[in-house]
Amino acid sequence: MEDKKTILAIDDNKMDLMVLSNFLSQKYDLRLLKSGGDALVFLNTTTVDIILLDIAMPSMSGFEFLHELRKNPKQMQIPVIVVSSYGTPDFVEYAKKKGADDCLSKPVNAEILQQKIEKVLKTPSRAGLLAGL
Repeated sequence: MEDKKTILAIDDNKMDLMVLSNFLSQKYDLRLLKSGGDALVFLNTTTVDIILLDIAMPSMSGFEFLHELRKNPKQMQIPVIVVSSYGTPDFVEYAKKKGADDCLSKPVNAEILQQKIEKVLKTPSRAGLLAGL
């Protein structure tokens, strides 16, 4: 059997983390954190395959976290799906410009979430894309 992919979900809302856990914990090795700062510390010692990131969080917004993540050569290749209550086309475009690989609106639809995770995991790595520049 293939090893489970590791997903890090970052959201300050406990209910949103519970929803993600219900949707994903059977198929993935799911890690849950409530802040971007905690996630940056966690990522110094742990490798993940993908990050699900809320944007509206206290102390460090999702965009601030994404900025820090993309500056770190060891972490810049980790794909990120923004999971946010903001879902306008302008927001999605902005999130992608800031380094997100995809976006998903809350409330989360389990099927769409699964499709987006699988799509991002099958995309050639960001490291490979950066190497080609």
